[in-house]
Amino acid sequence: MTTHAEDRRQWVHVGSGSFALLLRVLTWKQAAALAVIAFLFNLLVLPRIGGRAMYRPADHARGFPLGILLYPVSVLTLIAIFPSRLDIVAAAWGILACGDGAATLVGRNARGPLSWNSDKTIAGTTAFVVCGAVAGVGLAWWTRSAITPAPTMAFTLVAPVVAALAAALVETIPIRLDDNISVPATAGFVLWLASVMTSASMSNARDAVTAALPWALGINGAMSYLGYRANTVSRSGAVGGALVGVIIYAGAGGGAWLLLFITFLAVSITSRLGLARKARLGIAEERGGRRGAGNAIANCGVASIAAIAAVTTPYGAPALLALVAGLVAGASDTVASEIGKAWGRSTWLVTSLGRVTPGTPGAMSVEGTAAGLAAAFALAGVAVTLGLIPASAVLIVVAGATIGALVESVLGATLEGPGILNNNMLNFINTAIAAAVALALA
Repeated sequence: MTTHAEDRRQWVHVGSGSFALLLRVLTWKQAAALAVIAFLFNLLVLPRIGGRAMYRPADHARGFPLGILLYPVSVLTLIAIFPSRLDIVAAAWGILACGDGAATLVGRNARGPLSWNSDKTIAGTTAFVVCGAVAGVGLAWWTRSAITPAPTMAFTLVAPVVAALAAALVETIPIRLDDNISVPATAGFVLWLASVMTSASMSNARDAVTAALPWALGINGAMSYLGYRANTVSRSGAVGGALVGVIIYAGAGGGAWLLLFITFLAVSITSRLGLARKARLGIAEERGGRRGAGNAIANCGVASIAAIAAVTTPYGAPALLALVAGLVAGASDTVASEIGKAWGRSTWLVTSLGRVTPGTPGAMSVEGTAAGLAAAFALAGVAVTLGLIPASAVLIVVAGATIGALVESVLGATLEGPGILNNNMLNFINTAIAAAVALALA
């Protein structure tokens, strides 16, 4: 695809965001109908009026433009999820259109690649944040008068900026998942979380976090240093783990942090079991099992978000359930994987049930599955002892962890090989599904 064609594609991407202005005067059903029409137009009409000139090589190979079709599908999904909050839809749409578009237009002609993704640049990511934030705030303000009750001005001015920053960071993850999925999903989630925060909760949160922060900083700083010295985490893992630990301690309390620490111990111990066999098969963890920042965020990101929700929203109990489910899912899945790689004798691919070698993406084993279930029950029991969840929620947490692990195995078997998702993204999806299932069952 030529530079001119890609630039043209991105300007169309940006310009399509102007249709978000209509959300001020449309009902959600009318907006959804227009999104369906846009999808059909991109599929059936656009290729016949010169749209093929904007196809990327992969689009020509498959015969249709995936990204151009996913764009209206993502907008339609946002409308379906937030029918009464079209300001959230508008802000997320603006971040997708202007933020993602500006990142490509600026980044393709700039130097200074990011250290974790050479295909992305500092200038491109900065353009994403700035342009996405401006568009998000502008569209949230524009549609604000159509929402009943009207969102607070603080939400309208601040939430889209945070959402743009989060979406920009997700956009830099080195995976092939289309940005037209990851960007609006991230922005929409952040905006939703901000929408359930109340002024009373935020006031209480300020006092609670202020009191807990010195302990959170001291304990996590010390533990991260000891973990680095003990070779259980890398330098980036020490920093990432400390950040996660501070958020969980300050937001959800010492009990939640203790559960985090116990899950980390379970992961660290099982990672070192059967190292000789793992090394012989070439499936040992990198850096000798030392966990990096990506591991910390992937396995504990959902728990960190839940900890923020626990202290800033009126939904403390559901947030703690989501936190526990996320931590238990991440740890039990890693235990299952490490035990399976160390001692698994009958390993099969979850999508076909065919025999595969240990360590194959999406593979499961009897030994690993049993170990994962045992770990899930044990860690859920610890959460009950710590007062984070009631005893009646143990089966709910284990069910969430089990379903999350199964979905991760399916996605690993189908999407990890082509590079659409990587292991860290799969782990994050696992914990997110576990938390969502637990909340749904509760």
